[in-house]
Amino acid sequence: MTFESLGLHPQIIKALTDAGYTEPTPVQAQAVPAAIAGRDLLVSSQTGSGKTAAFMLPSLHKFASAAAEGSAGKTPNQQAQAARARGERPRFAPAQPKMLVLTPTRELALQVTTATDKYSTQMRRVKAVSILGGMPYPKQMQLLARNPEILVATPGRLIDHMESGKIDFSQLEILVLDEADRMLDMGFIEDIELIVSRTPETRQTMLFSATLDGMVGNIARRITKDPQLIQISGSSTRHENIQQRVHFVDDLLHKNRLLDHLLRDVAIDQAVVFTATKRDADTIADRLNIAGFAAAALHGDMHQGARNRTLNAMRNGQVRVLVATDVAARGIDVPGITHVFNFDLPKFAEDYVHRIGRTGRAGRKGIAVSLVNHAEGVHVKRIERFTKQSIPVDVIEGYEPRKSAAPRARPGWKPGDGRKQGSGGKPGQRTFAKPGAPRKDGGGYRGNREGGRSDGRRG
Repeated sequence: MTFESLGLHPQIIKALTDAGYTEPTPVQAQAVPAAIAGRDLLVSSQTGSGKTAAFMLPSLHKFASAAAEGSAGKTPNQQAQAARARGERPRFAPAQPKMLVLTPTRELALQVTTATDKYSTQMRRVKAVSILGGMPYPKQMQLLARNPEILVATPGRLIDHMESGKIDFSQLEILVLDEADRMLDMGFIEDIELIVSRTPETRQTMLFSATLDGMVGNIARRITKDPQLIQISGSSTRHENIQQRVHFVDDLLHKNRLLDHLLRDVAIDQAVVFTATKRDADTIADRLNIAGFAAAALHGDMHQGARNRTLNAMRNGQVRVLVATDVAARGIDVPGITHVFNFDLPKFAEDYVHRIGRTGRAGRKGIAVSLVNHAEGVHVKRIERFTKQSIPVDVIEGYEPRKSAAPRARPGWKPGDGRKQGSGGKPGQRTFAKPGAPRKDGGGYRGNREGGRSDGRRG
């Protein structure tokens, strides 16, 4: 199957060809024709499956076709110019986007905007901008003054502009909820319902989520009309191209020593280390730098400028190890990430799937390693049930756990023998083993960590 066979506008086909895209992914092959036909969509698809193009390509097709037919109306800026020509004082003209994409995080919003710019290089009049927390208000006002056709936003900051009269959705034609499950997990349900209530009933709605169960399914049914259900499964769901393994650790010191050893594997191009808290992300990144690694932290307490610089440093190869929290890492798409390390296991099995999906992108192979305290075996079993995959236990000579974890490696083994075991260690005991010969590129790059907004509901 080719993109031409999906019925896309020639301008979009040219942009895709120039960008090196040759054939659609499974989610694109199903979603694009349905969206072009005007259907509302409910799509269950994992990170890395090509979902951004699945909703953006048909939307751009619609705008390109409308422009060819000359059906575009006057923009607010044109209305203001006409008022001046009549000698009238123009009133404040709010932005009137034709498409709105809601995302849970700033990184994902920027990723969607970047992809849109790539897909629309042959379209002169289509502008896409991101409105999100951490960006200065004057900059956002400049972007909104351009009256963009496509607005990509996080819910909290979008509502700020809606309530101040800077955005008008009366002309909105397409609404997309990207990673809807994550937005609901982050407490955005009331914000989403408010935003949807301000949009026209005639809009086309597309909702993308890793799962369509529970609360996601309930809100999906309320905001869509006769939607087409698309569920994509396969290697992107089971991560068959990602080698997964578990290392059991006795305490925090053991975990730090093991992480230091694993990161010195010459097979690692770039890696992401996931932690449970922002403070741990900063602490581990600092200590990895001291140990000779080119590391940087990424979390929600960093200003957007600092986050962008850190991600750019990762993409440019200046950062080899990114230490991140779950929310901050949403939307990271760096082809060089070969390894993912779970320094702390996530609270939910769904987050495990999203984490390891940072590697093995676009059919590449990857490795995902979890460092697990013995008492956390039950969480590993929960992840295995969710992914329907067994995660093998690995032991490295010289870094064996003192407490036996051998039963965990046998199929069907149930973690724990009724005793609860603490992780040991003391606060502040995160020290790494004495570094060996530093990497050739293991300079002391430190990501910019500036104080700023936290990952709350408004941003």
